[in-house]
Amino acid sequence: MNDRNITKVDVLNMVKENDVKFIRLWFADITGQMKGFTITTDELKHALQNGMGFDGSSIKGFARIDESDMVAMPDPSTFSILPYRPKEKAVAGM
Repeated sequence: MNDRNITKVDVLNMVKENDVKFIRLWFADITGQMKGFTITTDELKHALQNGMGFDGSSIKGFARIDESDMVAMPDPSTFSILPYRPKEKAVAGM
């Protein structure tokens, strides 16, 4: 965690104000490698409230195929607009 006091509402407002179209949800696997997947802004409110499901069996060390349903819970305090992406139809990450 960090000391940025960004709320779920703040994230939704920043997405709208900055024309963000996609959000990359990132996490580290057990070897420390960054993994992730992309959601649309239409999916963001649901993801912030309930998390976003994904298949953990494809990630080394996470889960066996019969236990592979996982949920990523976005942390609003880690939200940032990716500076190397276009300003229009921007991309953000958490």
